[in-house]
Amino acid sequence: MSWTIALAGNPNTGKTSLFNALTGSNQHVGNWPGVTVERKEGRFRSSGDEVTVVDLPGIYSLGAASLDEEIAADYLLRNRPDLAVVVADASNLERSLYLAVQMLEIGTPLVLALNMMDMAAERGIMIDVERLSALLGIPVVPTVARKKEGIEELKERITRSLRENSAPSLSFALPYGERLNPLFEALETFLGERQELIPGLSARSAAVKFVEGDVAVLAAAESSGVRNSMDELLAEKGRKVEEELGYDLQTAVIERRWGFVSGVTAESVQRDLSLKARLTLSDRIDRVVTSRSLGLPLFFLVTWAIFRMTYALGDPLVELLEGVFESFGEWTGEFFAGAGFSEIVSSFVQDGLIGGVGSVVVFFPHIFILFAFIALLEDSGYMARGAFVMDRVMHLMGLHGKSFIPMLMGFGCNVPSMMATRILEQPRDRMITLLVLPFMSCSARLPVFVLFSGIFFGSYAGTAVFSLYVLGIVVAVLAAKVLGSTLFKGESSQLVMELPPYHVPSLSMVLRHAWERGFLFLQKAGTFILLSVIAVWVLASFPWGVEYGSSESIVGRIGQILAPVFAPAGFGFWQAAVALFFGFLAKEVVVGTLGALLGAGEAGLAAALPGLFTPLSAYAFLVMTLLYVPCVAAVAAFRRETGSWAWTFFMIAYTTLIGYGGAVLVYQGGRMLGLG
Repeated sequence: MSWTIALAGNPNTGKTSLFNALTGSNQHVGNWPGVTVERKEGRFRSSGDEVTVVDLPGIYSLGAASLDEEIAADYLLRNRPDLAVVVADASNLERSLYLAVQMLEIGTPLVLALNMMDMAAERGIMIDVERLSALLGIPVVPTVARKKEGIEELKERITRSLRENSAPSLSFALPYGERLNPLFEALETFLGERQELIPGLSARSAAVKFVEGDVAVLAAAESSGVRNSMDELLAEKGRKVEEELGYDLQTAVIERRWGFVSGVTAESVQRDLSLKARLTLSDRIDRVVTSRSLGLPLFFLVTWAIFRMTYALGDPLVELLEGVFESFGEWTGEFFAGAGFSEIVSSFVQDGLIGGVGSVVVFFPHIFILFAFIALLEDSGYMARGAFVMDRVMHLMGLHGKSFIPMLMGFGCNVPSMMATRILEQPRDRMITLLVLPFMSCSARLPVFVLFSGIFFGSYAGTAVFSLYVLGIVVAVLAAKVLGSTLFKGESSQLVMELPPYHVPSLSMVLRHAWERGFLFLQKAGTFILLSVIAVWVLASFPWGVEYGSSESIVGRIGQILAPVFAPAGFGFWQAAVALFFGFLAKEVVVGTLGALLGAGEAGLAAALPGLFTPLSAYAFLVMTLLYVPCVAAVAAFRRETGSWAWTFFMIAYTTLIGYGGAVLVYQGGRMLGLG
């Protein structure tokens, strides 16, 4: 049989590791309907059954206070999966159980996966699994997802629960006490006489969620025409309850639920008191890496080391790929010439396809290695510390501390980082962050940085690339400060975030993440970049009779119109102007365009570019590439997130002006200092 289950849990409970352990490579990534939040699905087979696993966003509750919570709550209430697996952090069980109890209340059949059992044991935490299962009335399976321990047992328990078709959670009733129960009973009686507000949601659960102010239930009551009657009933009976309690009903519901969770935890969890006073390894490390004096310098030192090692490990592989593409291009040119093909066909294949695309693809090792290091930081738990230590800088400059999370994502790609601004509750914070995200150096710019830095800065190439990443952050923070004090005046709220415990990174997880990013790069090179390079070759070859890539070609004439603008920045020649022009399509196309125009792969560019650039003008060109308008996909994402063409055109104009101004400042300032 085929079944569908949901995978839910708090952030930092190992939910992603468990999802990967359950589904392996049988995964599909898309978006949730109507929004741009990523949706992951996977499959596994157990005992002859095929089970589809829907990975819900990491949430702390079903309160619909954020977009992620709204998506999760809506899926559980309206799609009604056959079963849900709640992933709980065994070392912090009480926090994880709140979500599980909420899901039990809405009638979702559950299996509780007690993950990170090894960390719980290290902290002297012992969980009576059978007692916990009896108290909640659901199966509980201990797991260590990173080591794939307990995964087969979890699969068997899932399929057994699905086949039994028994849902003990449907009869789950949380004791709310003598003051709240009469109110819930009155609302339950009222709803019991009418059609279900939401199919599958019991009258009791609907009554509790109505009192909580649940958005979905309130909307359902409105559309059913019973909202006013329920409001009157709530006002009549609820006022007296609030007077007796001394606080509002929503707080009372949350308090009773936490009281139940605390009671369950107390009865099923024991702690070794001899370990209680001991600092965990995470605590000892955090005393150093999150300290006021050492935290920020250490974060920058780690980042610098990553770029140095990316070059050290990637350069030999790049040289190998360069040789392959160069030899393949020469062989192809000779083959086409010998087969009697015209010179223009031979040029198209050798200069356009192989020279253009090859000049980009050779940087795959650098992309793969960089994202392997980033995955290493994320999986170890250090990346969260980076966001934490940067919070002070963010807040000083008028940005919300959470803004650094989309900014970190911007190192991968500006498009998902713009989508990630939805974690910011205040429109002011979100708009400022959206406007500064284009300055974060996405992976598409990396081939340009690697090419130019390797040619012009030699053994300092890693430091040069690192300086560009730092420059992007500095410009973003300064732009945020200006925007926050002019167009978007106001105060940012404080950052509250969870620091997950440190883990030994999983090699398979690191390699999987690096391959996913690297494969997307190759996919882009084989489609969008290929088409762009072909367009450049066509424009560089026509009109008929002109020399390929000359100033007399169509692309040469376009470049000659734009070139004088860039003269103050040190690269006032048409090839650079054309490369930047086509870089609007995708930043990798800057390298592909130069490769196509100069009829050379990366090795050929290493010989050709020093004739056009000096080290100073090359760095100015990189500053322009870093800061000017992002690619067309990022512009489209910005328009979608803001819903405003006016702000979109403002972003295009101001980023391009800052990029141009930065390039001119670097070049002219360098000449004044005698660096030209």
